[in-house]
Amino acid sequence: MQTPDNEHKGDSPKNNGNFPFPFGNGKFRFNPFLLGILLLFLVPGIVNFMMRDTTSNRISYSRFRAMVQEGAVSQVTVTDRTIEGMSDIGPFVTYYPSFGDEALMNLLESNNVVVETKPPQDFSMLSIILNLLPLLLLVWIGLRMFRGMNNQGKNIFSVGQNKAKLFEKTKESVLFKDVAGLDSAKEEIQEVVDYLKSPDRYASMGAKIPRGILLVGPPGTGKTLIARAIAGEADVPFYHISGSDFMEMFVGVGASRVRNLFADAKKNSPSIIFIDELDSVGRHRGAGLGGGHDEREQTLNQMLSELDGFEKNDSTIVLAATNRPDILDPALLRPGRFDRRITIGLPSMKDRIKILEIHANHKPLADDINMEKIAQGTPGFSGAELENLLNESAILATRRRVEKITMELIEEARDKVMMGLERKNLTVTEEEKRIIAYHEAGHAVAAAALPNTDPLIKVTVIPRDYAMGVTVQMPKEEQYIYNKHYLTDRLKVLLGGRSAEMLVFGNETSGAANDLKEASKLARKMVTEWGMGETLQLLTANQDHTNVFLGEQIAQGREFSEATMQEIDKEIRTLLSKAYEATNELLTRFRAALDQVADRLLKEEQISGDEVNRIVAEIAG
Repeated sequence: MQTPDNEHKGDSPKNNGNFPFPFGNGKFRFNPFLLGILLLFLVPGIVNFMMRDTTSNRISYSRFRAMVQEGAVSQVTVTDRTIEGMSDIGPFVTYYPSFGDEALMNLLESNNVVVETKPPQDFSMLSIILNLLPLLLLVWIGLRMFRGMNNQGKNIFSVGQNKAKLFEKTKESVLFKDVAGLDSAKEEIQEVVDYLKSPDRYASMGAKIPRGILLVGPPGTGKTLIARAIAGEADVPFYHISGSDFMEMFVGVGASRVRNLFADAKKNSPSIIFIDELDSVGRHRGAGLGGGHDEREQTLNQMLSELDGFEKNDSTIVLAATNRPDILDPALLRPGRFDRRITIGLPSMKDRIKILEIHANHKPLADDINMEKIAQGTPGFSGAELENLLNESAILATRRRVEKITMELIEEARDKVMMGLERKNLTVTEEEKRIIAYHEAGHAVAAAALPNTDPLIKVTVIPRDYAMGVTVQMPKEEQYIYNKHYLTDRLKVLLGGRSAEMLVFGNETSGAANDLKEASKLARKMVTEWGMGETLQLLTANQDHTNVFLGEQIAQGREFSEATMQEIDKEIRTLLSKAYEATNELLTRFRAALDQVADRLLKEEQISGDEVNRIVAEIAG
């Protein structure tokens, strides 16, 4: 078994501050808890040892009687069954027998012995200590545990207190200049900062700043980053909290925390409250079968009241972020609570260049780095994914012990992020290699020969986490509207792998599973959403996917008939069948190019898109 790096065999133990080390090179530290445990077990034994009669003045009762008869005893003190006295030989102690001695008093009087008696003691200080010691120790342990819970913020009496953290501005704080892209969002947000700095200027125009601003967008697009920039720019108290921090196992805690949060913000007004992941507490009330979560709904009700209730709240601005606006309660989104909704989408190509330049700071880049080419090859990447791309390339450069990050490393990191790790230990037979090579060659040749497809970047048969081979296409520029010719050629490229398998081997394989899934999904969208079918050109029959709650889906039902559904299925089959037939004709015409690309893949495992384009162009003449 491999030991962790911070464990070294043979080293002497070191004190971590929790337990004392009486031996070795560890530094001794007093621990009252261990001392209490030791006392609990040692004190009774010590007391018993001390109470044992080890003195030499104890005598037998028979000898005591003999000494009295001889006149050697002058005085005795009787306590319960203990007899202490003085004799010619000194003090002595003996014990009155349990069976009694009625003649003892006459014997003492006849020999002129002075007798003193003391009442029996029901308790002693020693017995009190022995009885109270375990109880005191348990009380002390309980106080220690209670103090520890209090230090960790788990005090049951303060469970409803405000858990929001107050932002403290430092030199490393994020500013608007550190946020690349998102120009429209920054412009809208800048108004909030300007209002907090000079509210009189807005008041003179009769303008009121929005009380609530909702940031909406996919994960990783920069919603929280914008909030950090506001915290860094604004000169007012900034409270930030996650929506899940309001919820607790105790009833009423969420509403109490909301009240305390807004109370603290109002005391320090003007101020800003940022609630991240608002959907965790702001879900639609009463959605689904059987009602909703009562504690969450009470928390939401309290938040609605604080945002815009009976008491006006003009001094506190609420900023919230979510990537699920479709499940938020309508009362939360109305004007007066969240007056402004800012959508933060995926960055465009120009924005990706700016984001890459910011994240490339403090990273040694080689001279061949082209930010525009990297941005062009990363469509659909969010800001977080672009940061991860450069970080992965820096890790690869460190692993290979090179001084600078090259373009080759960035492209390798992009493949790793998009397609997963290489499966180097995977054993593939020669027949499987041929099938994979021709499958990917079918995609590549179709992409190079068709006129309305995205440029081909490369094709590889190196197995990765998500596929045994990959054909990579990237658009030249951002595209927001797709025409039918482009989508039809896209279907042909997706079906190129299955077509090549049937053309060369005459048999289908499971390798086309994902291609068929994507082709079916695209064909369904063309028919049901974009009106590109032959008979359903002006009808959209897509099911509404915005209602994610079970109860609403059951109550809503379909908006089209069973006959329409059958017609939709027929249209989808027609689109796929025509695209497959056209792909078969195309690959039959370019069979020589298909064979050349497949042979190159078997030998080199990866070839560039330019090389595939050259082979197809030569065959086409």
